[in-house]
Amino acid sequence: MKKDYLLFDLDGTLTDPKEGITKSVRHALHAFGIEVENLDDLCCFIGPPLKDSFMEYYGFTESDAQKAVEIFREYFSSQGIFENKVYEGTRESLNALVRSGKKLYVASSKPEVFVRMILEHFELDSYFEFMGGADFEEIRVKKADVIRYVLDTCEIRDISKTVMIGDRKHDILGAKEFGMESVGALYGYGSREELTKAGADFLVESIFDLQNLF
Repeated sequence: MKKDYLLFDLDGTLTDPKEGITKSVRHALHAFGIEVENLDDLCCFIGPPLKDSFMEYYGFTESDAQKAVEIFREYFSSQGIFENKVYEGTRESLNALVRSGKKLYVASSKPEVFVRMILEHFELDSYFEFMGGADFEEIRVKKADVIRYVLDTCEIRDISKTVMIGDRKHDILGAKEFGMESVGALYGYGSREELTKAGADFLVESIFDLQNLF
């Protein structure tokens, strides 16, 4: 696949944020009297916008979901943000892609300030032309909104030369809103069924596979 501009999701695509995100969700649910022992039960929160997930999986009203997001961020910003690890092969693959002439970008539904802190902490920021994320005002939250923000900010006009890489259906569906091809990352938190049903154009078993794909 010949592409010049590669947009990456962050959670479940570049890094594995399971510990930090699930503990932050558990912290928020505890505030509402909901106890969750098994953190694996909260992996569904990795990827999609948090408010939507609290409403979908726990039946929160929009108001309570917003409060839950604020409580989530109490734990996440102080501790959970770095309870995270870089996937094996991420650094090597990003380096190879950059050296081959590709331009790399991040398009994440996580607040941009956190996106930048994480990538800088793991020293991955230098591989990217721009690191885009959501905003705290929730004007830019949906994946399509973040993709549009990255495209506009970086003045990327040729969608045929652009691809979105992510592990959840939201990444794939967001790309489709622009007629953009997408790659589903099977090593993340979305299943093969989820990514295929969403219409991913390609699937990869590991981040190493991206080097061969592009």
